[in-house]
Amino acid sequence: MGELFRSEEMTLAQLFLQSEAAYCCVSELGEIGMVQFRDLNPDVNVFQRKFVNEVRRCEEMDRKLRFVEKEIKKANIPIVDTGENPEVPFPRDMIDLEATFEKLENEMKEINTNQEALKKNFLELTELKHILRRTQQFLMNLLEDPNSTLLEPMEVNRAPLRLGFVAGVIGRERIPTFERMLWRVCRGNVFLRQADIEDPLEDPTSGDQVHKSVFIIFFQGDQLKNRVKKICEGFRATLYPCPESPQERKEMLAGVNARIDDLQMVLNQTEDHRQRVLQAAAKTVRVWFIKVRKMKAIYHTLNLCNIDVTQKCLIAEIWCPVSDMDSIQFALRRGTEKSGSTVPSILNRMQTRQTPPTFNKTNKFTSGFQNIVDAYGIGNYREINPAPYTIITFPFLFAVMFGDLGHGVLMTCAALYLVLRESRLIAQKNDNEMFSMVFAGRYIILLMGIFSIYTGIIYNDCFSKSLNLFGSGWSSELIYRVLQLDPAVDGVFKGPYPIGIDPIWNIATNKLTFLNSFKMKMSVILGVIHMLFGVALSLFNHLYFQKPLNIYFGFIPEIVFMSCLFGYLVIIIFYKWVSYTARTSRDAPSLLIAFINMFLFNYGDPTNKPLYTGQSVVQSFLVIIALACVPVMLVVKTLVLRRQHMWRRQLGTQNFGGIRVGNGPTEDEAGIIEHDQLAQQTEEEPEEEEVEYPTAVHQAIHTIEYCLGCISNTASYLRLWALSLAHAQLSEVLWTMVMHIGLSSKGFFGFLMLTIVFFFFAVLTVAILLIMEGLSAFLHALRLHWVEFQNKFYTGQGFKFLPFTFESILEGRFDE
Repeated sequence: MGELFRSEEMTLAQLFLQSEAAYCCVSELGEIGMVQFRDLNPDVNVFQRKFVNEVRRCEEMDRKLRFVEKEIKKANIPIVDTGENPEVPFPRDMIDLEATFEKLENEMKEINTNQEALKKNFLELTELKHILRRTQQFLMNLLEDPNSTLLEPMEVNRAPLRLGFVAGVIGRERIPTFERMLWRVCRGNVFLRQADIEDPLEDPTSGDQVHKSVFIIFFQGDQLKNRVKKICEGFRATLYPCPESPQERKEMLAGVNARIDDLQMVLNQTEDHRQRVLQAAAKTVRVWFIKVRKMKAIYHTLNLCNIDVTQKCLIAEIWCPVSDMDSIQFALRRGTEKSGSTVPSILNRMQTRQTPPTFNKTNKFTSGFQNIVDAYGIGNYREINPAPYTIITFPFLFAVMFGDLGHGVLMTCAALYLVLRESRLIAQKNDNEMFSMVFAGRYIILLMGIFSIYTGIIYNDCFSKSLNLFGSGWSSELIYRVLQLDPAVDGVFKGPYPIGIDPIWNIATNKLTFLNSFKMKMSVILGVIHMLFGVALSLFNHLYFQKPLNIYFGFIPEIVFMSCLFGYLVIIIFYKWVSYTARTSRDAPSLLIAFINMFLFNYGDPTNKPLYTGQSVVQSFLVIIALACVPVMLVVKTLVLRRQHMWRRQLGTQNFGGIRVGNGPTEDEAGIIEHDQLAQQTEEEPEEEEVEYPTAVHQAIHTIEYCLGCISNTASYLRLWALSLAHAQLSEVLWTMVMHIGLSSKGFFGFLMLTIVFFFFAVLTVAILLIMEGLSAFLHALRLHWVEFQNKFYTGQGFKFLPFTFESILEGRFDE
């Protein structure tokens, strides 16, 4: 796990790689995934770098593999994924891979070309066969039709009528438009007959199934013939030669059928050969993809390095965790041995003032919570990481809003299924984005379900019903009556329920009044504790970065300000619970009015009696202390910073022996880690205005934001109360309006009714209460952590450590 509560300690290192060993060393570094390479050639065009030709060759091989993969998927052949992690090929193996892929691509293109030509020929012969059959039927029908005058013999004193005709095939959907166009252009002087081809035909280019129709057009004269042919050409109709005599048509049809049979045999053989080639490629295409993309990643990384003037050494700069230095050294030795080089690679740690990237090591359990934190912002280098605390606080705050024993059990079971079968589900590699997101958060959902079970027990709420496990603490005479519970009545209240809320409150008419008061106070208590914890965590940041000013004029006033106001509010909530009994609770003062009067210094309100003796003195003292903290944060810290700046400025002008004394660190430089400090500071000190005014403005904004945020953030935690009541009411409405209908029916009809109603009840419970309400509570818990909790100590303005790794390629994420 490394350092759980802070990001890993990082260092900038310089890497000297021998030219013949650089490829293998980078390959080994990619396998362990512990280093991030810096681009040492930012001003060099990508097309002018040393290994651009190798990258292009890898891209060309990748293109050929994508072509083969497309053909495999088109043929519905599954790609074999054995989970194998092939080693990176040596540079000398690139020629063999190129030859293999070139041969495979050419073979597939040749097969596709031949197959397309054969299919085109087969389509033409098939269409000609249908034309010959339909033409014979058209002519026979016209001769047998007694009402047809088209082919009647002409009178002796007139010239004989000679009709010509053309036959062809056209898309079925174009027939109506085609017919209207013929009629208008030819002015009704043509005769069209058409018939649909029952079986769909395969388009040789796209492979789609198309529906076509056979047509025959009779006309007289060459002028009409030319018009008809132009119309057929415009509608993409295919014309075929058709003999006029029946005997010739019969002989041609027999020849066409024989050629179709021969062509079908050739097509089958071609398809079998294509399937064999693709099946063989499907077994190794994933391994080829990994090899090629690993090679491309290596050459792309080598392009980030500088080349020594002797052309025998590559110089790289890497960010890496200090704790993994030994693993990196061992990987470099393996790479050197694999390449056969005798000169070892050199790894030197460097001193730098650059801010290192942030790297938090995670596992499958903590990665989901770390992603929640990183979604707000990547943490600054070495500042407190909220993820370990989020593991507990996030599902707990979610459960406060979602508290239901039954719904918590359902959520826990769903998460347990994903957790227990995670290996099998990972192997299936489901591409559904929604499922992948839920699966990635399976441990978050599991903890949310477990905490929801706990809060459901505290609320004594299970599908909107209460569980009477220990017997009610109220008189049994009240159990079956519609009542308003009043613990001040003698003999009614016997004692508290052992754990959680007494089940009798579920049937009380003043249930909401009781729950409103309880959950609202609980929300304030949890919110203030959560925020005070966040402020306390900021102390560890100040101690680590050695910023005493932030402790004295930042942390202490902040914690005092919040404790004097809202910490005091929590104390008087507990005091009121302890001090007042059921009989004296009617005379208890309102905490809200008391808290408002505390700010107004109004202690003469006769409607709101004091909680304890000396309350006015204590509250006045706390308000004065809280108000005194504001100028300490707003003014004092700025004045002290200005005084320190002036002192450093005066000290920096003194010279001793011709050597300028190094200036002390500015506020912005105070966070730089100790091992990265330069021996001497020779940079010019910024002007006074450049330091004083931005610091003052920043401190003023921070102070105003914190003081106002204490009020708004505390009010924001009331969403715990609101969503908890909303979830309980939705659950009760669903039970009353749906499940109650099935339970009220009797007999066999009642059983059927209950079965149907329970189905709808289950669907609505999952869809509304588990998914919609669960998502709503999730988002509100997310907001409470991002805005109310993390802003007390977490800056989130760093940049993420992005190591060079082959892991994404192995997981099948081939995105470049």
